[in-house]
Amino acid sequence: MGRKVLWLGRLALMALAFGGAGMAAAEENRGLSQPGYRYYEVGDLDTPRPGETQAAMMLMGGGDWVPEAFQWWVERAGNGRVVILRASGGDELQKELYYDIGGVTAVQTLVFDSRKAADDPAVLRVVRGADAIFIAGGDQSRYIRFWKGTGLNEVLNAHVRAGKPIGGTSAGLAILGGYAYGALDGGSVNSPAALSDPMGSEVTMDKDFLAMPYLSNVVTDTHFAKRDRLGRLIAFVARAAQDRGQGDIVGIGVDEDTALCVEADGRGRVYSLDDGYAWLVMPRHTADRLSDGEPLEFSSIPVTGVGTGSRLYLDGFTVDDAAFTAMASVVDGELELQPD
Repeated sequence: MGRKVLWLGRLALMALAFGGAGMAAAEENRGLSQPGYRYYEVGDLDTPRPGETQAAMMLMGGGDWVPEAFQWWVERAGNGRVVILRASGGDELQKELYYDIGGVTAVQTLVFDSRKAADDPAVLRVVRGADAIFIAGGDQSRYIRFWKGTGLNEVLNAHVRAGKPIGGTSAGLAILGGYAYGALDGGSVNSPAALSDPMGSEVTMDKDFLAMPYLSNVVTDTHFAKRDRLGRLIAFVARAAQDRGQGDIVGIGVDEDTALCVEADGRGRVYSLDDGYAWLVMPRHTADRLSDGEPLEFSSIPVTGVGTGSRLYLDGFTVDDAAFTAMASVVDGELELQPD
């Protein structure tokens, strides 16, 4: 009996020594899922971060994850704790990141279904504790409606200012530009519709949401070649340039199964599962015609393909070893593309 008591006592001491911190974290996060959001976690929230964080952006075009890009990203997170933000789905992305990609101490997921949740102190505590933040795909209009102008909006911008990595895919990338297509009409405009009436109600643009390095004058777009989105990105650029009152707006589209990874100094490299590109659209002038109810007229728009062997420098939007270069023009709402 004495030996059994001694053995149980040793087990209790071991639990205190090795599990006490984890128990404290579990207690802190107990009850996190509330009306307005759901919370998930995997890994050890109390493991010390293995390394230092570095500023970095991972701009993903949707589709399948690119393991090389994620490995690059989690290294810049110091192989620490990742927080995934989304407005649909569950914990499947955190499982993929923790178990398949690996290299992180823990992953936490917050799934929002209301604006109120973006001011919840418990939610903000989780996001502030992130070494890296990943914004999932879905419906970008939810992100704008739920997060813009909230405490979460402030925390996201503070995270980036602190030199910590951020990333987004599909809708999560769409909101990272200084100007964004918000899909606020409940749909997803295609290129012919956007070009035929760029000032119409289907082209819902947003700004002054997130403040990313090098992206203040950029409109981003996703699922690019597969969904034939060059035309609509040109329409978005035209709209943003009109709002800004000058022609320095740049468009960046990213293909599916592809990621543009940007270092702290603005150097960008493309990783892809199937030779996808990041597409740089840089007119340097405003549209020739952008009027209510009329098709777009926009001439001489340089388009540059950034491939896996290229380098993009966001501090001046130049490209070394471009995969291709072309010249686009929109004539009476019809897109024309000629290779250089």
